[in-house]
Amino acid sequence: MHNPSRRQFLKTTSTAFTAALLPMGCSQSVESDPWFRISLAQWSLHRTFHSGDASPQDFPRMARQLFDIEAVEYVNQFYADRLSDSLVNNLQKQADSEGVQSLLVMVDGEGQLGADSEAERRQTARRHRRWAEMAHALGCHAIRVNAQSSGSYAEQMKKAADGLRLLAEDCADLGLNILVENHGGLSSNGLWLAGVMALAGHPRVGTLPDFGNFVIDRDSGEQYDRYQGVEELMPWAKAVSAKSYDFDAQGEAVETDFQRMMQIVKSAGYRGWVGIEYEGNRLDEAEGIRQTRELLKRIQRGG
Repeated sequence: MHNPSRRQFLKTTSTAFTAALLPMGCSQSVESDPWFRISLAQWSLHRTFHSGDASPQDFPRMARQLFDIEAVEYVNQFYADRLSDSLVNNLQKQADSEGVQSLLVMVDGEGQLGADSEAERRQTARRHRRWAEMAHALGCHAIRVNAQSSGSYAEQMKKAADGLRLLAEDCADLGLNILVENHGGLSSNGLWLAGVMALAGHPRVGTLPDFGNFVIDRDSGEQYDRYQGVEELMPWAKAVSAKSYDFDAQGEAVETDFQRMMQIVKSAGYRGWVGIEYEGNRLDEAEGIRQTRELLKRIQRGG
């Protein structure tokens, strides 16, 4: 099947979604100074990018033109085979022209920061360096990494904390935060990851609590309570991921009580960006992003 060009995709989809995103008679601004602001995680469009219907290099433009979102969070896998100074410069120019702020780069597939030996942990930290340099060049404040390890509960905590500290020290010259997301395994145990943060004890090491990633063991189905987990991770949060999958007839998220979750976020004193990360299958990605955005807007208006 022939895939439309990037220009054609932007033209046709922007026409289709503009009316839904900005209904006639509605203001684009919910309030002059909301307690949080809304960003867009690139993974929300992973099917669109993987299918070739749009290019990851157009992500900042898509965020603004299709969804009127003013900040973005990149995913490294979309650039792994094409990362270059030219690509980064083009992304930055595009973001600047659209008035879009680049917040962070999500990094996967670069090894275990909680590897068994210090030498292996240092090697993994070095493999993250190219993404840290990309984030720095784009004006991001952070990279999001994983706390993968092996061994006992306590052993993994110690090794992950050391790997995160090593990476933070390695990126000190770039002024970046190193953020860990609950992303499977023990990292989806809020108490464990909070312990990693305390043990790392580095001002640049923090968390990115995700509303939906609390499956500890996919084989057994073991899950951690998402509300408890987010509450445990918020003291170290430097970003927040509003994961969504589906919505009911009233526009409320099915899997997560967003009102309750955002109250946990607010009560922790967080006043930063909250990233839309739609990962559902029933709605197409654009509609899932739109509904997540509208739900977060209603929470903004409600204070």
